[in-house]
Amino acid sequence: MAKPLTDQEKRRQISIRGIVGVENVAELKKSFNRHLHFTLVKDRNVATTRDYYFALAHTVRDHLVGRWIRTQQHYYERDPKRIYYLSLEFYMGRTLQNTMVNLGLQNACDEAIYQLGLDLEELEEIEEDAGLGNGGLGRLAACFLDSMATLGLAAYGYGIRYEFGIFNQKIVNGWQVEEADDWLRYGNPWEKARPEYMLPVHFYGRVEHTPDGVKWLDTQVVLAMPYDTPVPGYKNNTVNTMRLWSAKAPNDFKLQDFNVGDYIEAVLDRNLAENISRVLYPNDNFFEGKELRLKQEYFVVAATLQDIIRRFKSSKFGCRDPVRTCFETFPDKVAIQLNDTHPALSIPELMRILVDVEKVDWDKAWEITKKTCAYTNHTVLPEALERWPVSMFEKLLPRHLEIIYAINQRHLDHVAALFPGDVDRLRRMSVIEEGDCKRINMAHLCVIGSHAVNGVARIHSEIVKQSVFKDFYELEPEKFQNKTNGITPRRWLLLCNPGLADTIVEKIGEEFLTDLSQLKKLLPLVSDEVFIRDVAKVKQENKLKFSAFLEKEYKVKINPSSMFDVHVKRIHEYKRQLLNCLHVVTLYNRIKRDPAKAFVPRTVMIGGKAAPGYHMAKLIIKLVTSIGDVVNHDPVVGDRLKVIFLENYRVSLAEKVIPAADLSQQISTAGTEASGTGNMKFMLNGALTIGTMDGANVEMAEEAGAENLFIFGLRVEDVEALDRKGYNAREYYDHLPELKQAVDQISSGFFSPKEPDCFKDIVNMLMHHDRFKVFADYEAYMQCQAQVDQLYRNPKEWTKKVIRNIACSGKFSSDRTITEYAREIWGVEPSDLQIPPPNIPRD
Repeated sequence: MAKPLTDQEKRRQISIRGIVGVENVAELKKSFNRHLHFTLVKDRNVATTRDYYFALAHTVRDHLVGRWIRTQQHYYERDPKRIYYLSLEFYMGRTLQNTMVNLGLQNACDEAIYQLGLDLEELEEIEEDAGLGNGGLGRLAACFLDSMATLGLAAYGYGIRYEFGIFNQKIVNGWQVEEADDWLRYGNPWEKARPEYMLPVHFYGRVEHTPDGVKWLDTQVVLAMPYDTPVPGYKNNTVNTMRLWSAKAPNDFKLQDFNVGDYIEAVLDRNLAENISRVLYPNDNFFEGKELRLKQEYFVVAATLQDIIRRFKSSKFGCRDPVRTCFETFPDKVAIQLNDTHPALSIPELMRILVDVEKVDWDKAWEITKKTCAYTNHTVLPEALERWPVSMFEKLLPRHLEIIYAINQRHLDHVAALFPGDVDRLRRMSVIEEGDCKRINMAHLCVIGSHAVNGVARIHSEIVKQSVFKDFYELEPEKFQNKTNGITPRRWLLLCNPGLADTIVEKIGEEFLTDLSQLKKLLPLVSDEVFIRDVAKVKQENKLKFSAFLEKEYKVKINPSSMFDVHVKRIHEYKRQLLNCLHVVTLYNRIKRDPAKAFVPRTVMIGGKAAPGYHMAKLIIKLVTSIGDVVNHDPVVGDRLKVIFLENYRVSLAEKVIPAADLSQQISTAGTEASGTGNMKFMLNGALTIGTMDGANVEMAEEAGAENLFIFGLRVEDVEALDRKGYNAREYYDHLPELKQAVDQISSGFFSPKEPDCFKDIVNMLMHHDRFKVFADYEAYMQCQAQVDQLYRNPKEWTKKVIRNIACSGKFSSDRTITEYAREIWGVEPSDLQIPPPNIPRD
C-alpha cells in the first residue's frame, strides 16, 4: 500500500490555507531568523526544536498584533454592544496551527519552514495544550470564541489563567495516575501580561449599614492580574481578546506580621492568595463544595465586572477617564453570558456594585442586572448542580449573602402573590434550600437573575423546562430558549483533517468554512463513484497515519483496515463506557466460541480522564485496560479484535483520532447528556454514529435521517417509565445468556486473575444500583452493533452514509449557534465586515 502523504506534503499541493507568495515566504524566513536570534541565549549557539517552535510562534504572533490593536480601536470608535462570555473553563488546546489557519498563513509558513530545512508538523507537536478545561463545557467556550471573532462580534472571553490545567493522565499497571500539567513551564508565547489593568478583589470582612449606604469593611485583598490572548477570526482580520486572570498577593499582604518579627512567614503566606489561580478543579459534571473553588468563582467575577464597568464608562481607545456615568444604557452596551452556574456570582456582584458603589436604587439595579445577564444550563444531573453552604458564604462573601437573601425575598413575595397558599412551590423555588445545612442553589439564582435561560440541545432544553426548572418555566416561559451546541469547522475540519477539507473544496469551493450549511451541496454526490472513492481514500490515509502514531507512541500494532470503533470523552457512569466494555467482552466470547467464523475486524479505542476522586470512573479505566490485556494477547483472536485505552485524551489527541474514526460511540442513557459536541466532530469528519436518542444525537438523526445513524435503546420516556416501574438489573442478567457470561467473567476475575475481586464494585453497582440502566440497553446495543458490522462489510454503502452525514452536519457549526445567541439573547447582529489589515491605511 502506498505510504500516505504527510499533512505537510498535502499542504504543499493545495492552496486553501492561503496564498504562498515569494515575498510572503521570504518575509517569514527573515522574521523567523530574527526571532530565533533573540530566542537563543547568548552562550548557546545550537538551537533546539523548542527554540524553533518559539521563533515560529513569535513570527506568526507578529501577524496578529497589528490586527489585534486595529480591531480594538475599531470597537472603541464604533462603540458596539460588547459580549462578555464568562467561563471558569476555556479548553483551548494548541494555538499555533489554529492561528496560521485563521490568518491564511499556513501554506506560506509551511514553505518557509521547509526551505529552512525544518518540519512544520514537528514544531507544532512541541506546543503544550492549554488544558484549562475538563471537557465539553470548556471546549465549547473555545469554539464559541473562534465563532464570535469570525462573525465580527465585539466579544471577550473572561476566565482564570490556571497555572496547572487538567492533569496529565498516565496509565500505570492499568490504573490512572495523575501528573500536574505544568503547561507554562517553558513560557506561553500567545499571552500578553497587562499589569496596568491589575484589579483588587475582596474576600471575608464584615458588613456595616450606615446612613451613607452599605459598607463592606476589613476585607482581605487579592490582586487580579490580566493576561490577554488574541483570538483571531477566520480570514476577516478581526482579533478578539480572551482575558484570563491570575491571582497575585498585594505587597502588604499579611506584612503586618512583620511587626511581630515574622517577616519570612509573612512573605511565604503570599502563596495563600496566589493559590486561587493555581489549579483547575478536575471535575466534570460533579459539584465539589470547596472554599477554594468558591474563591475562584468570585475572583473571576469580581475582576471581570470591574473591567466591564471600566470599559463601559470610558469607551474611548486608550482612555481611562469616565465618559458615561449613567447606568441606564448598560444593558444596551453589555451582554454577560454565564457559562453554567460557575460565574453565577456575577448577579449579586453586579447588584452590589450598582447599589452600594454606584448608588443606583434597588429596583433599577435589578432591572439592569436581569437585562444584562443570561444563563446557559449544561447539565440535568443533580450531583452536578452547585449548592453552596450558607455558612461558607457568610464567612467569605458576607455582603453577597445579604444581597442573595434580598433577591430571594422579593422573588418569593412575587411567587406567593401569584400562587397564594402554595407553600410547597415557595420551598421548591427558593434560592435558599433549608435543611441540616442551609444551601444556596446557584441555578435558581441564575434563572431569577437572567433575562434568558438556555439549554444546549433541543431535547435538553425541553427537559430543563419540563423537570429541572418546571416551576420557573411556569412563572416566566418567555425566558426559556434552546441553543443547540456547535463546533468550529476551522479547527475540527480544516485544521485536523486537511485531506477531507480539500476533497470537499474541490467539489463545492471553500465558502462552507464560514457557512457550514453549504455542505448540503454534497448531497447530489452521495452516489458519485469518484467522490465515494476520494472520501474513502482520505479516511484510509487518516487511519494509516493514526496507526503509525499509535505504534510510535503506544508501541501497539493495529490493523489499519479494521473498523476504528472510537469512544472518547470523560469517563463517567452516565456516558456508559461499561456498555461498550460488555460489547467487547461479548465479541471476544463469540470469537472464542467459533474461531472459524468470519468476523469484521475491530479496533476498539476508549479514552478519557476520570476525576481523581471518582472511584468508579477509575475502576472503569482499569477494566478497559484489563480487558485489553486479555483480548490483545489471545492468539485465537489475532487482529480481529483489539482494545486500546488512549492515554491522556486531550484536544491535540482528539485532532488526531477523530479524523481516523469509522464509528463514533455516543451511548449515554437517554436524558443524561445535555448535548455532546464530540458527536458533531465525528459526524463532520466522516465517522458514523452509534448512539441513543440523547442530547444532540436527536438532531443529528433528524438532519441526516435516522437510517444513516445507528440509533438504539430506550428513549427518555422509556427511561422514565422504567423508573416508575422500578429498574431490576437481575431480570436482564437472568434472561440474556451472553450478558450473564460477560458479567460473570468480570466478576470472577477472568480479566484480573491476579486480583479476582478487583471489579466487584463495578458488578455490584451494575446489579444493584445502576442509575444509568446499562443492562436495559445491552440487547438493543448488541443488535445495533451487528448492523454496524453488516454495513461495514459493504464499503461503498458505508461511505455513502458517511457522505450523507458530512453533507448534513452543517447545522452543528458553532457559527450557527453563536448567530442564534447574538440575535435571540444578546440583541446584536453578526457582521461580515472586513477590518482592513495593518498594512492598509485606515480611512
